[in-house]
Amino acid sequence: MNTKTLTQSTHFQPTTVRPTMQRTLMMSMIALSMGGISVVAQAQTDQQKEIEQLRQEVQALRGLIEQQKVQNAQTATAIANVQRTAAAPVANPVLKTAKGAEFNLYGNVRLDASYQVEGGAKDMPYNQINGVPLEGNNEQSDRLRSTLSATRIGLDFKSPVGDQDVKGKIEVDFLGGANLDNLRIRHAYLNYGNWLIGQTWSNFAIPDYMPETIDALAYVGGAVKRTPQVRYTTKFSPQTNLVVAAEDPKDSSINQRLPALTARLNHQFADNLNVSLRAMGHEKRVNSDEEMAWGVGVGAKYDVVPGTTLKADYYHVKGDSSFVSFTNKGVVAQTNGSLIQSEFDSIMVGITQKFGDNVHGTLGYGYMNFDKDPNYIAATPDKTTINKDLWQTWANVFYSPRKPLSFGLEYVYGEREAFGEAANGNKTGEDNRLNLVAIYNF
Repeated sequence: MNTKTLTQSTHFQPTTVRPTMQRTLMMSMIALSMGGISVVAQAQTDQQKEIEQLRQEVQALRGLIEQQKVQNAQTATAIANVQRTAAAPVANPVLKTAKGAEFNLYGNVRLDASYQVEGGAKDMPYNQINGVPLEGNNEQSDRLRSTLSATRIGLDFKSPVGDQDVKGKIEVDFLGGANLDNLRIRHAYLNYGNWLIGQTWSNFAIPDYMPETIDALAYVGGAVKRTPQVRYTTKFSPQTNLVVAAEDPKDSSINQRLPALTARLNHQFADNLNVSLRAMGHEKRVNSDEEMAWGVGVGAKYDVVPGTTLKADYYHVKGDSSFVSFTNKGVVAQTNGSLIQSEFDSIMVGITQKFGDNVHGTLGYGYMNFDKDPNYIAATPDKTTINKDLWQTWANVFYSPRKPLSFGLEYVYGEREAFGEAANGNKTGEDNRLNLVAIYNF
């Protein structure tokens, strides 16, 4: 081998090896770089996951804290309510005896006035629709009447007996006697647990579902009956209870030997709807003859929206005139001594609307229809005194400028149709009145 060949051969070898090593080194560096990038990316991903997990845990912890705050607020509110209830008595007693009996005095001074446009029989400013004169027969029209007889005073009391209180009420007004100006008892009763003994609203003819009126005696289809009674209440649930009672309806048309039995089922369907179902049974005895009187009733109160209330009350009664107002005589005796019973249906409906804190008004209608029994009619000597039907409609507005004071204005129109004709041939009488009231409550 000559020197030139050896030199060329020696020079060629390094030229061939160097690019390969460079490429290998470069690939290694790229691989290391990619690996580093991959590791960094993986680390960033893991870090993001940890951050997200921490964020979720913080959010969950925040939710638990908020929930605990709400529970603490609710607990604090409940405790405050209990404390307020315990700390605020219903009324401060005006008198407390050494033995612990408490008494609270209340009442009002009330002036009623009525301008009788047409009709009117008795000289009083209250409803007398069932006896208004038939047209052309001595109506007392264009008359102004006024009275303070509906002024009342009452006393609520309670006294501890064992682990319960005996509660009671005594309330009087001056609507007694023939001229409605004598002192009379409205309520006088004791209440212990589920028992009530004394005189208060009848368990059958209650005023709870009558639309509001200014007239102290109410209108057709209503009842303002208070009876001596023994009453027991059974509560089935917070929304439902049953009340049963033995009552003395004080029916002067019969010889009474047994009390009337009444039952009332009350149910609250919702916060704005109350319903009452009622039943009554009573023996009617005249001399040695007797008949069983009975009746059913249903009432409802519905708050349509805040400030708007609907009320309705319905009765079907046979043989009784002592519970529902303005009826024909419940029983009459025929010439042979046997008894004939009157039967009727009545309904009263109305809507009351609040127009503000100080003003509200009511629009109402009442109707009563009597069964046309020829034997009953024949057994009644004066057929102009018994009615075929009665109806009244009224509208009123009350204004209370200050809490103790209240003023009311009411217009009422009604008619009665008798079974018999008057001497001039008329069978219809009317009641056309304007009522006013002023009340100071104390």
